[in-house]
Parts: sequence; C-alpha cells; structure tokens
Amino acid sequence: MAASQQLANFGHHLILGVSGTKLSDDDKRTLSELKPVGVIFFAKNFLDGTPYDVWLENFKDLNDQIRQYAERDSMFITLDHEGGRVVRTPLPITRFPYASLLRSHTREVAKATATELKSLGVNLSWAPIADIFSHPQNPVIGPRAFGSTPETAAQGALEYYGGLQESGILGCAKHFPGHGDTSKDSHIELPILNLTVEDLRLRELIPFKALIAEQIPLIMTAHILFPKIDPDVPATLSSAILKGILREELGFEGVVVSDDLDMKAVSDMFIENGTVAKAFHAGCDLFIVSRNINSLSIERTYQMAEDFANSLSQGSLDESVVTAARDRIEKLLVATPQYIIHPLDKKTLLEHAELAIACCY
Repeated sequence: MAASQQLANFGHHLILGVSGTKLSDDDKRTLSELKPVGVIFFAKNFLDGTPYDVWLENFKDLNDQIRQYAERDSMFITLDHEGGRVVRTPLPITRFPYASLLRSHTREVAKATATELKSLGVNLSWAPIADIFSHPQNPVIGPRAFGSTPETAAQGALEYYGGLQESGILGCAKHFPGHGDTSKDSHIELPILNLTVEDLRLRELIPFKALIAEQIPLIMTAHILFPKIDPDVPATLSSAILKGILREELGFEGVVVSDDLDMKAVSDMFIENGTVAKAFHAGCDLFIVSRNINSLSIERTYQMAEDFANSLSQGSLDESVVTAARDRIEKLLVATPQYIIHPLDKKTLLEHAELAIACCY
C-alpha cells in the first residue's frame, strides 16, 4: 500500500481542527492528504464582530472548502457547545447558561441548541457532560456538570441527550470514566485519581451507564490516570478502563473518541512511537486533534498519522482492531445527517433568548 494511502487511512479515525476563518496552505495540504472523517470548530473559525449574515456566509465557505479538500461529502461537523463558558459561536447564536442551571428546561434547551447547531451545518455536539461535580475545587468541570450527585448528573445528561437526539444532532457523553472529582485541569497537566473500580461503580459510572442504556452513539475518554485501576497510562490509553469497564462491563457498542490529543495531559505521549497503536488496542476508535491549545502546527498530526502507518506495516497494530474501529465509525457516519448552513429567523432566535433567561430563574 502506498505511503500516502496509509496516511489517509488514519484520516478515517481523525477529527481535525483548522487554523482560522480561512484555510491556510497547511490546512489544505492536511485535509487533502489525511482526509479526516470530521472537523472540530472553535471561536477562531468564526468571524467575530461582524453582522450575522457576513460571518455565517464566511463559515459556509469554510465548510465548503473543507469538504472540497478532504474530498468527503459526508463528515462529522462538530462543535463543543455546552453553554456557559463553552460556547464558540458569535451572536446571535444563543448564550445558554451552564448545564447546572438548566434544571427543568434541560430538554427544551437541548432542542433549541440543536436547531441552532443544524443551522451551522453541525451534526455532532460534544455534549452532554456526564461528569459529576463532586470535587469543589475542580478547575475544569464545575458548573459544566448537570449535578453534584450521580442521580442529578445522570438525569440532566439524559434529558439533554434526549433533546439533541429528538432534533437530529448526535451527542457524545464525556469524559469517561469521570472527570468530576479532579483538582487539576487535563488541558494543563495529567490529573491523578486514586479511585478503585468499585468507587467508580458507586458514583462516576452511573451517568454513563444511564446514557449507554439510551444508546448514546459516542463516548469521549478522560485524560486522567487511575493508578488503582491502571498505574501505567491514563484512561485514553488504558485497556483496563476502555475495554474492561466501558466495553465489557457496561456493554458500550458505539464509537469511543479520545479527548483532544493536544491537551498537555497526553500531548507528549502521542508523539512517541507506538502510542497510537496503544490507543487503538486500548479501545479508542476516533481521535481529536484540535490544533487549538498548544500549537497550530500540523507537525504533531502528521507524526500521529505516520505512527499509525508504521505500526500497521510493522504488525504492532492489529489490522482487525483498526477495521472494527473503522466499521463503527462508518456505520455512524452513514446514519448521520449532513445539514445545509442557513440563517435562523428572528422569531426563533428571540424565543431561544427568552428561554436562556428563563433558565436563570
């Protein structure tokens, strides 16, 4: 198999970020050569401070170019869009509050959010949070969680996923097996949680178990080390956690996606030879490389693609594992709608703004 084809095969497992509101030459080359199965957008990809019709048209052009260079009609078009501080889009897209404030409005907010996401061509939201806000000094989850108990977190996540699902947007439960009890931010360093499997069963796993019962299609890993379960690697690379707990114990049959591999908790690991193979063998199907946190460079993306290709050719990455992962991704992609970008009418946006205000009372 040609080297270029081996690199492109990694694209079947890649959600990639692009550099700005227009494609750079590096973006064009990466999209053309790796052909990622999806993209992830951030604030840097929207023209802020311009009228709605101007930034929306620019964003439509950006999406059209991405599909053109990736040579894909069908892609996962994704956004982190939880509400609170996790909103990437300019106005007039609604600023819904944190998950913890939604309460009885949760499903209604999720449906309104889905309507707005579809207007941006987005078909996959990296939500809902299934973490439990159990550590008061948690710097990264906090009010992003639906609750501070397993029951409230599970109920809120179920309602939110239900709203997305009803309105035609894919949801993804995150961050498995639970990020709510950490006191460190995995964007900056590797958190360590000294929890046993039994500890997880009594608390962290409860919301995930509920969402799996509702057949949520994707679950995102946590870049956290659980030394009492696997002392060697974080959850993203742990067969004991992803295969043993998520696949075998909880029975999840959907797509397992890594959290962003640019996050400092794991970024250095993923430039070491053999790490991509370890992640596949642990249970990851899909990988996010946002190019948003540490560097806009494409070098790390290519290092991972080359590691993937080399591991396959040398036999250290089992081809049957890759095939099974690709089959799960393709099955989901085939069933995923591709939405046309269009402006929302003022009446809809006003109703959503009023809903956002109602959540705060």
